[in-house]
Amino acid sequence: MIRETLSNSETYIMKVIWSSGEDISVMDLVEELRERYEKDYQRSTIATFLVRLSSKGFVSTYKRKKYAYVHAEVSEAEYKAYIARNETDFWFSGRASEYFAALCSSKEISKDEIERIRGMLDGMDD
Repeated sequence: MIRETLSNSETYIMKVIWSSGEDISVMDLVEELRERYEKDYQRSTIATFLVRLSSKGFVSTYKRKKYAYVHAEVSEAEYKAYIARNETDFWFSGRASEYFAALCSSKEISKDEIERIRGMLDGMDD
């Protein structure tokens, strides 16, 4: 169960972990952060973030031979749902329609996305 949100730096780290699709070595994590997000964290800094992420329940770490690996304990989909609920509750008094209206006013939505949204809403009638 998610209890806390992620800091900006923790979010970058989790995005790399989630996108790997499997457990990732700390060495690969450092390299991916540098390549994708231009985050040049030292291994000791990553270790500190991983301790925080572990205490929040997002990851676990383990060693295999001489390498340390990170395992996601929370999925990206779970975290997205958590964020959406919290943002809707906080900024829009729990009204999803207001959240959606704000999203629509800030971004052009393609016809494909509109059809997908319609399908999801129609499916909620069942």
